[in-house]
Amino acid sequence: MMREGFSSIVKLCVLLLLAMSLCFVFSCKKSSPEPSQQQVEESPKGDANDVEKPAPDVPKPPDVSEEPNTVKETPTEVQAKPGFVPIKLELPKPMFVGTPQDTKVPNREEPLGKPRPSFLAPVGTTNVALGKPVTASDEEPIIGETEYITDDDKEAADGSYVEYGPFLQHVTIDLEGKHEIYAIVVWHYHKQAVVYYDVVVQIADDPDFITNVKTVFNNDIDNSAGLGVGKDKHYTETAEGKLIDCLAQGAQGRYVRLYSYGNTSNDMNHYIEVAVYGKAAG
Repeated sequence: MMREGFSSIVKLCVLLLLAMSLCFVFSCKKSSPEPSQQQVEESPKGDANDVEKPAPDVPKPPDVSEEPNTVKETPTEVQAKPGFVPIKLELPKPMFVGTPQDTKVPNREEPLGKPRPSFLAPVGTTNVALGKPVTASDEEPIIGETEYITDDDKEAADGSYVEYGPFLQHVTIDLEGKHEIYAIVVWHYHKQAVVYYDVVVQIADDPDFITNVKTVFNNDIDNSAGLGVGKDKHYTETAEGKLIDCLAQGAQGRYVRLYSYGNTSNDMNHYIEVAVYGKAAG
């Protein structure tokens, strides 16, 4: 009996020791991840601090939209055509007054509706018509003087325009020498929204327009002016004037002549200013 009791006590002690050992091992296993868990928790926090750095600490990449507006102010064509510069027109103030006339004429282009951009021309281009002599088919204007046409006054106020009689009339500018002509800008009467009929612009070497005659603009759709049927469009007069591009046409000459055949408001013909941009021919 004593052996059996002793044996039971020994078994109990062994079981107790085994239980204590297991508890110790489990306790160690449970506590061992704590340092690494702490490191794991601290690591993301450190990464978050890096992500939340103030933006000024990181150099901001250059933004094209915030760069100086040099490209917008200078047409890209200038860079592609060495020797050319933008020619900026000094425009008069818009002066539409009264009830607009019916300008629904065939083959009409829409007005720009905004200030005209600069156009390109070779370096040294100027208004070679400024102050040059002008003659007209109507030698006695109804209003104003013929010399108004090249005096650089583009306003539509009284005293700034000349009015000629009805039917087909023309004015001729003598550039006093042969010129390379790159652009012609004409202002008829822009105080009202009107369209002038049979606008034809020619360049020649002689005042009678016999030698080296070149037509650079013609919107006479029915040949009523007797100068041929034109393919250019009618247009409404505005303070922008009508710019005729002559550069691509290789225009040269001493004399510039402009025709018109009344307008949508009345049969009269009017001019405020004509500018001819070019250089003396070599």
